[in-house]
Amino acid sequence: MTHNALIPARLLPWPGPEGKPCYLLTDGSGRLSRAADTAESIQLDMAGDLLAHLADMLDDEHVTVVQLRYLLTRMNEALTDVCRIAESRGARLRVYTEVKAGTGPNDTPSPETGSS
Repeated sequence: MTHNALIPARLLPWPGPEGKPCYLLTDGSGRLSRAADTAESIQLDMAGDLLAHLADMLDDEHVTVVQLRYLLTRMNEALTDVCRIAESRGARLRVYTEVKAGTGPNDTPSPETGSS
């Protein structure tokens, strides 16, 4: 397996063993990349649904502490997922921007551009 050093390992939208970050070396076109894209989409949709549910609950005078605690627990999980997705996409976007500009990390000339 070969890997282009300019393409960072993708942070996957689920944790690995023991809750540690899980990474994938990919060009973004494989089956696992598509599974990660699907998981991210589901996670973002779920976070949006939780926000809508929160808005409804805040308007309800009869909501209980137990209901709010449960919702906040789910929102904590969703926010963790959303932060992981943002970190993953941000890392990939930085590399795309650097490649397009012909620079590498820390704005150094990219070896592929022929600059010294």
